Amino acid sequence: MLKMQPFYHPKEGTYMKLLVLLVRSGQPGQASQLFDEMLQTSLEPTPELFTALLAACSRRNLIDKGYEVLEQMNSLPLCQRDVYTYSILIKVCADAFRYELVDSLYDEMAEKLITPNTITQNTVLSGYGKAGKYGDMEKILFKMLESSTSEPDVWTMNTIIGLFGSVGQIELMEKWYEKFRNFGIEPETRTFNILIGAYGKKMMYDKMSSVMKYMRRLSFPWTTSTYNNVIEAFSDSGDAKHMEYTFDQMRPEGIKADTKTLCCLIRGFANAGLFHKVISMVKLGGRLEIPENTSFSNAVIYACSRADDLIEMERVFKRMKDK
Repeated sequence: MLKMQPFYHPKEGTYMKLLVLLVRSGQPGQASQLFDEMLQTSLEPTPELFTALLAACSRRNLIDKGYEVLEQMNSLPLCQRDVYTYSILIKVCADAFRYELVDSLYDEMAEKLITPNTITQNTVLSGYGKAGKYGDMEKILFKMLESSTSEPDVWTMNTIIGLFGSVGQIELMEKWYEKFRNFGIEPETRTFNILIGAYGKKMMYDKMSSVMKYMRRLSFPWTTSTYNNVIEAFSDSGDAKHMEYTFDQMRPEGIKADTKTLCCLIRGFANAGLFHKVISMVKLGGRLEIPENTSFSNAVIYACSRADDLIEMERVFKRMKDK
């Protein structure tokens, strides 16, 4: 509509805003089409516009398309790649576990005298961690600790302790937490939630409680994630009493339950054999208008299997397929 108006002249800012919207909504095809349309106008592409298009590719792990964009940039003298361009493509390759491509991109950056920044290194750290390449992950970490251009930040700390915590490596999690603190990195609410979740999974309730008290002492708010981690810990062990007590604390604190809260409660009551309370939780979710997703349906199916209620389990499964 706007293009049909006689007063309309294409502007870089307009295309940038539209590209960003398409990136956020995960529509790389439309972003690429819009970019091609822009090239047919009088506008000259800029590194920022190319980087926005590359970000759209990263949302769908479109490695080949990402490299095409990189080659397009290389052919335009005013659109040379920078650390942000490389960081986005490195993320695409790391998410797809294509570490040979990550290494080649690092080599290319070195040739062009482009130094990786903290965002670049954090991206690769996360990828190595997910792939279980802890040796490579620690090499990058030590490089970051010695660097003046890619120093670790709280995101680095959260990534590392989260990775070790998720696989039950509590000693390594605690070791790296202390290293980051000694380096001067301050924890945030998410950091403490990660610690609580890790301790909860290992049933280390004393440590879990200590972190929560420490949060209070430092005036860090307990969030829905904080409560979910505690509820999940008691849910896994079938400790319905403490699980329900924790859930009841949420309302006076003004903390809203979400779908994960409900899933943990349903599984916890099923583990404790309190199937009437499972039904109560399902009804409560409806009253509170908590969204039902696949995790919710799986929790209900799990509860039905524990109760040997095959008819209800089949009904829930059919409803999932119909959605």
